[in-house]
Amino acid sequence: MDARLTPEQTELQRAARQLARDLAPTTVVDLEDTTRAKRLAVAVADAGWLELRSDAGDGAPLAGGVEAAIVADALGGAVADVTFTGPVLAADLARRAGVSTSSPAVVAFAPSLAEVAAAAGPATTTSAYAVDDGNIDSVLVLTADDRPRLATIALDGATPAAPGATDLTRSVRVIPAGVSVQPADGRTLTPDDLTAWRALGLALTSADLVGIMRGVLDVTVAYATERRQFGVPVGSFQAVQHLLAEAHCFMEGSRSVAVHASWAVDNLPADEALAAGRVAKAYCVRAARTVCETAIQVHGGIGNTWECLAHVYLRRSLLSTQWFGDDGAQLHALETERLGVTGAIPVRSERLLDELAHGERASGAI
Repeated sequence: MDARLTPEQTELQRAARQLARDLAPTTVVDLEDTTRAKRLAVAVADAGWLELRSDAGDGAPLAGGVEAAIVADALGGAVADVTFTGPVLAADLARRAGVSTSSPAVVAFAPSLAEVAAAAGPATTTSAYAVDDGNIDSVLVLTADDRPRLATIALDGATPAAPGATDLTRSVRVIPAGVSVQPADGRTLTPDDLTAWRALGLALTSADLVGIMRGVLDVTVAYATERRQFGVPVGSFQAVQHLLAEAHCFMEGSRSVAVHASWAVDNLPADEALAAGRVAKAYCVRAARTVCETAIQVHGGIGNTWECLAHVYLRRSLLSTQWFGDDGAQLHALETERLGVTGAIPVRSERLLDELAHGERASGAI
């Protein structure tokens, strides 16, 4: 693949980052400015970014995975409190099922946030979560049978997740069990449809994590340049420089695998695209965790306070980490698929994956 952006993609990146800089929060207090948030939501909708993966009329999406990832990266870099990934994922799934939606929708996920919620019969049997839903009232779920189709439910009975328990920039609503389900007119989703859609989800959450790393590093470098100790900027200290240089390397490595994952969505077979997405997600999750922790550390004492924007980036990264599965889930799936088994993997490999997923970072490795 050619990792260079086309002129059109470069212009999209410039426009998305500029819009995010102009309207996204720059302080924690800005998160309470509803007027600003509404202007941001209107600007994103007017730009047509929520329809990037909608049907172009011939069954193909209006834009590729790379374009969608560019916007996700830009919004993540500014911790923009606007819904984007949720509606884009719903539009892509509806396109694959041949379902037309009159208004933006989101997809409901199981409590783990790794899989789409399934409905059996006329109502949901377990609770589900609508992620990055904004004020959207239409939610998509899958029917729980051998031939899955899309179904819709209303969010009238949904309640917000506990305040402060999740991302401060994207909403999560809980859909209780027993909510009525309305089957949608559309075709059966094939395994390849769902595999390619999951690949898109992994690519977008990875792109969001890359943006988060870029944004929190920009904030941290600016702080290290301005904050003075012993008469000099703290950024002049070699220990701080090493931390920030290492974090920058993690961010650049993540960007490379995330770009490949977004390109793979539309250019590789579904199973290969999914594998690329899993690799990107596993790498980006670990890198983002390290970069966000580094940002808080470089901020010193203020980094642990509510007023410091670093924790907003960290909270956003935690939601993107869990969405479609964290690094441990991706590594486990990759190893399982490599071995060609569907159940438990060998003890040796399982132990290795557990160490990779939960072990401490050593010798500068993620």
